Amino acid sequence: MSEISINTTQNVNLNFTAANIGHRLAAYLLDLLIKFSYMFFINWAIISNMGLGEFNIDNWSVTAIYIIFYSPAMVYTLVLESLMEGQTIGKKIMSIKVVKIDGYQASFMDYLIRWVCRLIDMSGTMYLVGVSSMSISKIHQRIGDMAAGTAVITLKNDINISHTILENIATDYKPSYEQVIKFSDNDMRIIKETFINARKVHDYVLIRKLVDKIEEVSGIKCEGNEAVFISKVIRDYNYYTGE
Repeated sequence: MSEISINTTQNVNLNFTAANIGHRLAAYLLDLLIKFSYMFFINWAIISNMGLGEFNIDNWSVTAIYIIFYSPAMVYTLVLESLMEGQTIGKKIMSIKVVKIDGYQASFMDYLIRWVCRLIDMSGTMYLVGVSSMSISKIHQRIGDMAAGTAVITLKNDINISHTILENIATDYKPSYEQVIKFSDNDMRIIKETFINARKVHDYVLIRKLVDKIEEVSGIKCEGNEAVFISKVIRDYNYYTGE
């Protein structure tokens, strides 16, 4: 298995396992099946039943109608990865997801770059370029991943992506900061790893910076001990997300 070591902006190393080519191809084929099923349904249920041949519609207009109805399938991957934080239905079934290799949450622009590069990786070459690129790359990146600075990881690790943010919470625990749901799992994992490392070396400057960042993103204000505040934020996140 290929390991991906992500060094975050807080100099925290996070280790993940790169999704293998088989899982990525399986996810791609599942998504392809969903898109073809949608287009078949559209063709049968809408376009065919519209009886376009009965109307005096020129070829350009017919093409425009097809493009409009087929457009959801065309942008399927881009939209779902953006909304599902790096996953499509196929990727979710295969338990893999797209992540940034610099520790940041992938942005819409990153997903857009990957989507555009599919023309090179997949559509125009029957996946030949994509498979070749993933075979050569140490962390199984296709051209789109290299261009966007992303990689695809598996969530089937013995210790999966969410385990690093687990906290023991009593059944009668009462949270204080509902705003913590603004963070993603990746954000909270970075917060916890940074906090643990800062406390080990008594780096109170880093802890202060971490508090500032939490306040900036969530709108929560720290009142009192900063270490207690961060611990509370982590526990509250686990409470609200069930992690």
